[in-house]
Amino acid sequence: MKNETMEVMERLETAAATLETALNRIEERQRALTGELERISATVETHDEDALADRLEAAEREIERLRGEVSRMEAGTGIRTPQPLKSLRQTLPTTTAEMLAKQGLTDSNVDLSKLDAALKGLSLEQRIAVKSQLRRAGSL
Repeated sequence: MKNETMEVMERLETAAATLETALNRIEERQRALTGELERISATVETHDEDALADRLEAAEREIERLRGEVSRMEAGTGIRTPQPLKSLRQTLPTTTAEMLAKQGLTDSNVDLSKLDAALKGLSLEQRIAVKSQLRRAGSL
């Protein structure tokens, strides 16, 4: 009977040691999981969705206001319509002015029929260039 008691005691000690080892492993896993959760929760970013929604709404209102202004400008309701962008150059190049002067034309009184007659001797590209220069200068 003493032997049996000793065997039972040894098995109980072995079982207790195994349980203690298992408990230590479980505690380590629990600590590891808790640590990971803390890291994950620390890296989560929060966005202020209300502020973003407000900014989007303000931008949409501004777009609508600008569209309304453009439609009023196009309808001519007292607001001056913007002029198309003009070239910075308001005068003719000297070579073009000299060529027109030889034909009796000045940059202020350009008649299209006289202009076409004056440009007959030029190539197509040169005629286009002269006419575009006249348009930019406001003579056509």
